[in-house]
Amino acid sequence: MGATMAADFHMPAAPGEDLAFDSFEELLRAASKREPLNSGDQKGGSMLERLTVGGRRYVAKHLSLDDDWIMRTASDLACRPLVMWRSGLLRRLPASIDPAIVACYPGERLGQAVLVMEDVGPYLVPEGDAPIPLEQHLRFMDHMAEVHAAFWGWQDTFDLTPLTTRMLFFHRDQLAAELTRPNPAEVPRIALEGWARLGRRAPHSAQAIFDLHVDPMPLVGALERTPQTFIHGDWKMGNLGSRPDGRTILLDWAIPGQAPGALELAWYLALNRRRLRQSKEAAIDAYRRSLQRHGIPEGDWWPKQLALALLAGMVWFGWEKAYDEDAELGWWEDRVREGLRWL
Repeated sequence: MGATMAADFHMPAAPGEDLAFDSFEELLRAASKREPLNSGDQKGGSMLERLTVGGRRYVAKHLSLDDDWIMRTASDLACRPLVMWRSGLLRRLPASIDPAIVACYPGERLGQAVLVMEDVGPYLVPEGDAPIPLEQHLRFMDHMAEVHAAFWGWQDTFDLTPLTTRMLFFHRDQLAAELTRPNPAEVPRIALEGWARLGRRAPHSAQAIFDLHVDPMPLVGALERTPQTFIHGDWKMGNLGSRPDGRTILLDWAIPGQAPGALELAWYLALNRRRLRQSKEAAIDAYRRSLQRHGIPEGDWWPKQLALALLAGMVWFGWEKAYDEDAELGWWEDRVREGLRWL
């Protein structure tokens, strides 16, 4: 990609943060240090490296459809983080959200880009299963609701992640296809085993979920008839952190798009439950109250959207809950039954 074209899309993430390089190659020539970076929370397959430029440290994420199974699962031919960068949507985020992105350079082929971020490692949620401070979790809930309120009624005109595609992220056929590739990622194998385990532990819930994998449109249609907003799509602890000034760091913009806000909440609850110091019901209430505080009144749509979103949580992560204890799996089985009533 020529330097002129790359420069068209090189914008600073905030005043004073422009790297002032027209291409990634030019950035590399200015780097005093370059080293590979391994992260236990990096599950997609994209390569990370740490760069030191002008005495400051950055992380470069090399996005490639050939290397990243999440991009393939999400049918991401355009590199959605690059779309976010070009579109200006990152600029529209509330001030409470820091995506840490300082540049994004198109690659030589379709489905390739290099995302450059500040190295915010010291501020990220530590890896592992230890619960995070309650105050930090509640701030995450508030800032999530603030994003959704800021984009309330938003419609996607940028071809980001469609809701139908989002519902099929952990479809068994897609997971099986990933395992036929050379050096497959570990998550598809674990997920496939989990779906088989769910079929044995919770056969009625499993069948309902598998039916929605075959035809997600009843769930998609019901969700689309509730209020829509813009969602990041992957509020997991591995993508989150807190600046000293209280801003929430939100990384990895791989699956953004138009969707009900409660879907973001359901994803957060399903993936992060071991890290939370309050019940899922309390977290849901914290999000709901924050949504109201940011100007979105509760209406008849809320119980429907919430029930459908929690059903979607099992459509995504029922395989993961099959590895869990009876109480956790039972809670989500109840959500499947409640959600199906709204279809």
